Amino acid sequence: MSSLTDRLRWAQPRAVRAARRASVDARLLARRTTVRWRMEPAFLVIGTQRGGTTSLYRYLAQHPAIEPPLVKEVQFFSSRSYRRGWKWYRAHFPLRVPLTSSEPTPGPLTFEATPYYLFHPLAPARIAHDLPDGKFIVLLRDPVDRAFSHYLHSVQRGYETLPFEAALEAEDRRLAGEAERMRADPGYDSFAYRAFSYFRRGIYVDQLEAWERHIASDRIQILASRSLYEDPAALLREVLDFLDLDAWQPPRFDVFERSRPGTELSEATRSQLRDAYAPHNERLREHLDTELAWRL
Repeated sequence: MSSLTDRLRWAQPRAVRAARRASVDARLLARRTTVRWRMEPAFLVIGTQRGGTTSLYRYLAQHPAIEPPLVKEVQFFSSRSYRRGWKWYRAHFPLRVPLTSSEPTPGPLTFEATPYYLFHPLAPARIAHDLPDGKFIVLLRDPVDRAFSHYLHSVQRGYETLPFEAALEAEDRRLAGEAERMRADPGYDSFAYRAFSYFRRGIYVDQLEAWERHIASDRIQILASRSLYEDPAALLREVLDFLDLDAWQPPRFDVFERSRPGTELSEATRSQLRDAYAPHNERLREHLDTELAWRL
């Protein structure tokens, strides 16, 4: 950052995030004693980042038959936390029976929404093993808009200092060998792979194929972020039908999106990205056997 004011501006959100994490960790420690009575997630919202997952999470969390987790993004299957084990993960979810009961009883569903799961190279196999009956929801946004939104998010968090075009040029170098290292060392958590994958995360077909190597496609619901933005009630009905839940909608469909710097994507860069994504989008269209919700 170019000034002390800028540095202080970005330090405050980091301090707030650290305080929230410390609070969550303290609550998890207390909840570990009740893990045996806690629910397992019946479904996950797995992606994509900057695709409307926060809004969808908030709508679903209000459903009378759904109990939300301690935090939206547990990040269990895509971070070093996976080594903490299943009890640590279960501690994030609500109680399913009164503590006086000795047997679990049917109850509402619970879930979490970690959009990094779609992109993480180890998440599909881990989730297939640990949640063999789970269902999975994917929101796909126009990859050009998603890439730029991701970039602005990284700038806002103080991770990124390069202009967008320079960051795109640096992406291959920054991500070189990171996925391979994560596969070789499951305890390795790549900051670069998470923060600087602006273009690569928009190659959706590769990610969906990786998931479908481990999980049947009929357990993965793929929806367009654009549909969420334009008609959230209709999209929510689709999701609830997929989850075998009764139709319902919240009192209001508020848009939950963090504030972003007021930078605009240049038309020249947008055009270059459209061209770069075109072959990947065509593969995705063929894979899904449907027209996409954005221009090829």
